[in-house]
Order: sequence, then structure tokens, then C-alpha cells
Amino acid sequence: MGSQKRFLNGKLLLDGGNLAGSFFHRTVVLICRHDPEGAFGLVLNRPSGVRVGDALSGDLPEQVKRQPLFVGGPVQPSALSALLYDPFAPEGDVLPHVSLTHSLEELVEFYREGAPGRKARIFAGYSGWSPGQLEGEMRRKAWLTHPAKLDLIFRASPKSLWRKVLEAKGPKYRLIALAPENPAWN
Repeated sequence: MGSQKRFLNGKLLLDGGNLAGSFFHRTVVLICRHDPEGAFGLVLNRPSGVRVGDALSGDLPEQVKRQPLFVGGPVQPSALSALLYDPFAPEGDVLPHVSLTHSLEELVEFYREGAPGRKARIFAGYSGWSPGQLEGEMRRKAWLTHPAKLDLIFRASPKSLWRKVLEAKGPKYRLIALAPENPAWN
């Protein structure tokens, strides 16, 4: 049970100001899976600037084509992942009501079913850590953690998400949140 507490499933990882110059500078990563085999996460605040229909070919429903495509991380940039929110499905493998899929067919079916209140966020690439790697980064204080909430995943503006989550952590983190992206600009 003690080791189970160290796993970060369903948590947000935030750059706490120590990742400047890296891919993860000012990112918010949702940890979808974390166990002794490693960790898998998706960057929530890095839109690619294109819509899913511009990046994927095939017979996709308009709802899927219109969705913004996010960069989930630097690993396998052509790999598809999607977070699916279904208010009528209490069990989720990431959070209650939230499941992860890597299947385009499952994503299309999710939209075709048309249940009210459903949402999806679609990603190209992912963030991955080998066994023990994320734990080492946590010991070096490379990341801050924060509880994941549905509004942060599906409703918050990606552009302001990092700052919003840091400010929610309290006054201690407000200075980091308000600091200019490049300290030389100060």
C-alpha cells in the first residue's frame, strides 16, 4: 500500500519553474498511467494549431474533424491518444468519467453515439517515462503536482492553464505563475 501512494495516476504535473529550455517548459501534464513499468501522460496545454481533420485522413465525423489537435508530448508524435469524458459512465481508467483511448475507431464511435455532455480531447504524441524515471524527477523537484479536475482537463483555456493551476496552489506559487516566460525580459 505504501508504494501505491507514490503513483501519480490521475494527477497533474506542472513545470514549477525548473524546466526552462526543455519540451516541458510551462506545461501541465495529466498522468494517465503510472506504475512500476513507468508512466504515461498527456500535455494539456500545448495546442498544435491544427484541427484533427487537417492531420488525419479518412471518413471522420465532422465533430471529430473540427476538434483541435493537441501535442501530448515528445514521444511518438504520430501516435493518437484521446481523453474521453462521459458523464454517464462513472468508471474511467484515468479519472471517474474519463477514459483514455488510442483507437481512432473508438473515438469515432464515441462521437457517433451522440450522448449529451460527452467531451473529448485529442492528442498527437505523448509523454512517457521509463521505470523509475518519473520518481527520480520528482525527487529532484522537477515537477509540482496538483489534483486533476474535469474543468482543468476539458474546459480551461490551454493558453492560461499552467498559470491558473499554479495560482490555485496558493500564494507561494503566484510569483512563479506571474513571472515572464523569459527572466531576461524582467
